[in-house]
Amino acid sequence: MRIIAGDFRSRKLKTLEGEATRPTSDRVKEAIFSSIGPYFDGGCVLDLFAGSGAIGLEALSRGMSKAYFADASSEAVRVIYDNIRTLNVEEHCTVWKMDFIQVLRKSMTLELQFDLIYIDPPYQKQENNLILETIDVFDLLNHKGNIIVESAVEDSFQEKYGRIKKIKEVVYGKVKITYYGKE
Repeated sequence: MRIIAGDFRSRKLKTLEGEATRPTSDRVKEAIFSSIGPYFDGGCVLDLFAGSGAIGLEALSRGMSKAYFADASSEAVRVIYDNIRTLNVEEHCTVWKMDFIQVLRKSMTLELQFDLIYIDPPYQKQENNLILETIDVFDLLNHKGNIIVESAVEDSFQEKYGRIKKIKEVVYGKVKITYYGKE
């Protein structure tokens, strides 16, 4: 796995071994960032269920100024820290080892708002409806921010979660990317 574009273009990242995670393919990453950017002038990203941290690190490489990474797995958190150190971006990163509800509550308590929230839970453990509802209730998305949900093709989501509205869905093989923004 590698960073596709920006300051850290072509830099390799560590990934988790085994089948516990499924890294987002370069093709899907490029399509996502082309759709929402492709480059940023500052901003804050939340990489929820971060795995290796590749999405948050890609966002930093493309100009975001702060990245929050969250994963409940100790092994994933170790890999995220390794990748952050490899790119020498420690001062721009915060890593939380906790489940998604704890992360969303902590973000609300800290009064954080994000320009990009990337949601990519293990397919068999998805609670995307609850996550999207909570993001809206806790007001965690900036007014021009984007939420991106990576899921299995057969998954379906509501058109709206409070003030958060579906913008579009795109399918890449067995993966569906659903984009949301604030009304």
